[in-house]
Amino acid sequence: MADGGKQQEPEQSGRVHQGRDAVFIGGEWRPAVGAERVDVLDPATEQVIGHVPAAGAQDVDAAVRAAREALPAWSATAPGRRAAVLAAARDLMAARRADIAATVAGELGAPLPFATAVHTDMPTAVMGTFADLAAEHPFEETVGTSRVFQEPVGVVGAITPWNYPLHQIVAKVAPALAAGCTVVLKPAEDTPLVAQLFAGILAEAGLPAGVFNLVTGFGPVAGQALVEHPGVDMVSFTGSTAVGRAIGAAAGGAVKRVALELGGKSANVILPGADLARAVNVGVANVFANSGQTCSAWTRMLVDAERYEEAVELAAAAAAKYRPGERLGPVVNAKQRERVRGYIRKGVEEGARIVAGGPEAPEALPTGYYVQGTVLADVAPESTVAQEEIFGPVLALIRYQDEEDALRIANGTVYGLAGAVWGPDDETAVAFARRMDTGQVDINGGRFNVRAPFGGYKQSGVGRELGAHGLAEYLQTKSLQF
Repeated sequence: MADGGKQQEPEQSGRVHQGRDAVFIGGEWRPAVGAERVDVLDPATEQVIGHVPAAGAQDVDAAVRAAREALPAWSATAPGRRAAVLAAARDLMAARRADIAATVAGELGAPLPFATAVHTDMPTAVMGTFADLAAEHPFEETVGTSRVFQEPVGVVGAITPWNYPLHQIVAKVAPALAAGCTVVLKPAEDTPLVAQLFAGILAEAGLPAGVFNLVTGFGPVAGQALVEHPGVDMVSFTGSTAVGRAIGAAAGGAVKRVALELGGKSANVILPGADLARAVNVGVANVFANSGQTCSAWTRMLVDAERYEEAVELAAAAAAKYRPGERLGPVVNAKQRERVRGYIRKGVEEGARIVAGGPEAPEALPTGYYVQGTVLADVAPESTVAQEEIFGPVLALIRYQDEEDALRIANGTVYGLAGAVWGPDDETAVAFARRMDTGQVDINGGRFNVRAPFGGYKQSGVGRELGAHGLAEYLQTKSLQF
């Protein structure tokens, strides 16, 4: 997903939620069956800031059973009532804006203004859109001599990533609840604290017991148990393509509905005649936002040969404004830091030149999982850094000869999640974008729209999130003939 809002200073400082040593099942906080815990680290300080349980298969089973028990009543609840609960949750999220932002800043390392404007305000807005959709959606229609009903899929197992911890939760849970489904959520082990805050908000908003359940823990244990549980009707997963492939196979074997939002290697295509300075500066900002940990980031910048060197200079100058520890936060953990640095080294080995940043640790920051904002020039379209998702603040600049060459390069990966096109006018940019094999394209700097469908082509996933298309993922169709 992309930067969803204008950065602004938070109105007040909040408190970081330090974690409950409990899972949320059947409307109450209860101890997990096992004693193992997950330590939550602040990526900027490398210090433990909280603990949550490492739930196991027995906890997942209890959560699924609670969700199944709550399903008949919630699915029969009038859409207007479901809408009212979601609207109340939206209002509570807005009221607790400072605490949510502080918690995400603590467990993800995002700078507080970004944690407020994007990690807090955007999911609050998304919750509001699904409150509206729950009230407005035509769950019943007449087609000829038939009455056609859209009914909830059932119990949803939602597995979310760490990079946009609250947004990804809301993008799954809100439409599922709006549709009349019940949910078991397994959030990423790196960022579970805001998920616990969210569970409390839903309960306070009046959501009946068992409709939403939260099990924290590790993917290979709690996540796998959730995917494989026979009481789960649908699995919605956001994360790596490798894990998504395994989840898709398991769900397919059990004939379960599945929604997968996976990786990306999106192209930012700057056509001749476009405003080069604006396109490059916005492109660098897009890649460096959230420390590069955005699946839809435009990590490949394609520029025509005539203006390529000018673009390189502009990108290097733009990157210099993103100082680690200030505008550029850390990546989520030590493993991710080494992964990103390894990709930078690999890019140089394969012929790229570093024009900003590099694999070395930032000066004056001995603590924290920081990576320098890096710009690689002269990147070959088939090279590793142009083909694989790095998930860090690394931009690859690629030269193209003409529009057909640009299209070949843009479409030349296994991914198809997002992208951008800059042209001399919208018509030219749209004509190019229509030929791109990708799920969404920003035209001449178009902004992220929380009501528009989000999802990918090819190995970037299956299904869509957000708006009416996102709601449809959690509905199944029944027709009655007369």
